Amino acid sequence: MSSTAPSAPASGEAPKVSKISEAVIRIAGNSQDGIQAIGGFLARLAGRSEQEVMTFMTIPSTISGGPSIFQVRIGSGEVLSAGDEADVLLCFYQHSYEGHINSLRKGGIVLFDADHVTPKPEFEKDYRHVGVKISSLTVEAIGGTAKDKGKNIFSLGLVARMFDLNITKLEKLISERFAGKDESIVKNALAAFHAGYGYSFGSLTDLFQFTESQQQGRTQVVMNGNEALAYGLIAAGVRFGAGYPITPWSDIMEALRRELPKYGGMFIQCEDEIASAAMALGASYAGRVAVTGSSGPGIALKMECLGWGIMAEVPLIVVDIQRGGPSTGMPTNVEQSDLNIACYGSHGDAPRVVLAPSNVEDCFYTAIEAVNIATKYNVPVFILSDQAIATRIEAFPEPDLQKVWQDITPDLSPVQDHKPYDLSAANGYVKRIVPGTKIASGKYPVATGLEHDEMGHPTGSPKLHAQMTAKRRKKLQVLAAEVGTPKIYGPPEGNVLLVGWGSTEGPIREAVDRARGAGDSVSGLNIRHISPLPNGLENIFSGFNHVLVVEMNDEGLYGYGQLAAMLRARFCDPKIRAINKVDGLTYKVKDILDRMKAMLNAKA
Repeated sequence: MSSTAPSAPASGEAPKVSKISEAVIRIAGNSQDGIQAIGGFLARLAGRSEQEVMTFMTIPSTISGGPSIFQVRIGSGEVLSAGDEADVLLCFYQHSYEGHINSLRKGGIVLFDADHVTPKPEFEKDYRHVGVKISSLTVEAIGGTAKDKGKNIFSLGLVARMFDLNITKLEKLISERFAGKDESIVKNALAAFHAGYGYSFGSLTDLFQFTESQQQGRTQVVMNGNEALAYGLIAAGVRFGAGYPITPWSDIMEALRRELPKYGGMFIQCEDEIASAAMALGASYAGRVAVTGSSGPGIALKMECLGWGIMAEVPLIVVDIQRGGPSTGMPTNVEQSDLNIACYGSHGDAPRVVLAPSNVEDCFYTAIEAVNIATKYNVPVFILSDQAIATRIEAFPEPDLQKVWQDITPDLSPVQDHKPYDLSAANGYVKRIVPGTKIASGKYPVATGLEHDEMGHPTGSPKLHAQMTAKRRKKLQVLAAEVGTPKIYGPPEGNVLLVGWGSTEGPIREAVDRARGAGDSVSGLNIRHISPLPNGLENIFSGFNHVLVVEMNDEGLYGYGQLAAMLRARFCDPKIRAINKVDGLTYKVKDILDRMKAMLNAKA
């Protein structure tokens, strides 16, 4: 917590109330306990209370479930990461307590289920323990037949009491969550919540109140990254999608299958990944940009179809929600190891666009940008997100749909003539004329995966193959000049530049703030346009002594992660080095700063 909490009150005293500007709450238990529901309620309440919020969770990859956590950071000001240390640890079992007590800051509060947890003496000197018989009190509140199934909602009530949260809004969230179910379920949930909220902590712990939000008057939406991507695609005009289930892409697939029919569209679950890519390409060829998606294993299967889309110059959106690999790897853990396959995965020279959203809000707008690029340049576009962004919840300003909503229905107005692969096109791309458009000359083009001439007719001409390869390359070079150079976070010159992509943006920015607060010369840079890279990066790098690329993938055979290797190959600059990890967890700010200092000391 960002304000100093008073010491624990003496026995018999009323609890003290401390004003705080932020708090990090970690909930640890088993996935069957509904701990994600507790975190989700807290995150959505923060969004509806004009507060900043960011979450982080781990879930087991087995169907039977197992140990799981959900961490939520709520703040009255800007929140850039899910937090290095928790202020409050809510734990349901002994293994939750022992496994996560070290995630708590010294002096932090352990709120534990006294029915299942026995505190260890060696921890009691460093942390303040508050035991509540959560399981038995839940049974007492909603009846024995429910056992302790409502203990997550009872615990939500405890947290709401501890932090003086808005119970009216929480009641509404609970009612919305269980809407459509039997009335008794809603009744029991609210009974469990009120029982937890009504529990008297007495002198066991302090109580807390958040200071007034800095976002007063701002209308916010609260969602996770996958939801933001799905709604961004809809706002961009996408009306068809095809896919196959895989964690953690499946949430987007389910959202599109539910929402697209409301706008005259549809989403098809295909028999496999290859079929879904081919079906999406067929829909795009017919005139409207379509979407398919997966995670690493499924992306590998889509690559042959992707090559056809590049050769035929058909727009397509491919969503890759990265997870730990290779193979089925760690399907519920985060990793950024699909960059190489997204940029280079096809056979032959097959240039495509790769965008990497950096947070939940950016997912919404990146989806729109991806559709616009695919439409303009007639090229497949990858949206390269990751499990951390996909599952975490954030609050951000409500998009102005009047401005961003677009209709990409194809124009079927007759044309005099048309060369879909016109080599004289200055920028390498030609406006698409979709099937059904009348061409007065009577010369209708064809689309093929074979190399072709300007009308699409297959050819084995060495000269034409070289010309068409250059044409497909050129349009991405034009795009690189149009996207603009990314902005530096901090001064434009200094000692260290921390470079990241995707979900590392927030921890890097917080690391920059912390380092500069300690007097160190550190700035940050987030790269959203991965392929093609934006022009002007070399000018940014020249202003720093060290360029350290922070990413969640292996350092490889030569000591560089995937983006770092790409940047070194592009700029031939030996000061570009890498900070890597593959433990399946997001970066802590402390980890980045410690690794940075170790590298600087080793270099010295």
